Amino acid sequence: MVKELIELGKSILIAIVAAFLIITFVFETVSVDGLSMYPTLHNKDRLIVEKVSYYFRKPTPGEIVVIKYPADPREKFIKRVIAVEGDKVKVEDNKVYVNNKPLDENYIFEQRMQDFNEVTVPENTIFVMGDNRNNSLDSRDPRVGFVNYNMVVGRAALRIYPFDRAGRLNAALQNR
Repeated sequence: MVKELIELGKSILIAIVAAFLIITFVFETVSVDGLSMYPTLHNKDRLIVEKVSYYFRKPTPGEIVVIKYPADPREKFIKRVIAVEGDKVKVEDNKVYVNNKPLDENYIFEQRMQDFNEVTVPENTIFVMGDNRNNSLDSRDPRVGFVNYNMVVGRAALRIYPFDRAGRLNAALQNR
């Protein structure tokens, strides 16, 4: 009986360690809280965040990423990568420009947005924005600013809830 309890304890311990390693290094689930990514993502959508690919490559424009909020790293934000290191970004006349080329953004909620002076994305950082541009705390705000790679949790890969909208989340194609 004691031997069986020890074996059961070992099995439980192995399961806990495996779950910890998977959640830490492979994937996790997150819930969308708010409307900053509307209409692409809705409040209370459940997503699977894939973490492995960013061990081998950097985030690319158009991808939807989960980041740690710089002002409170315990909080996570879901945003779209607009520009990467070395890119110049600005918002002018309701259009986002990257390297002086307007982005084709058929995924955004409103076409009207406040102008944002041109900035150059520093090394090892990304510039992110929500798809609901007028209701998004993103890189245009100094509380978020440029997002360092070490603050990127992973790539939002799948929507798992609600079930009628479940499926892959594809990176939007942009004119670059």
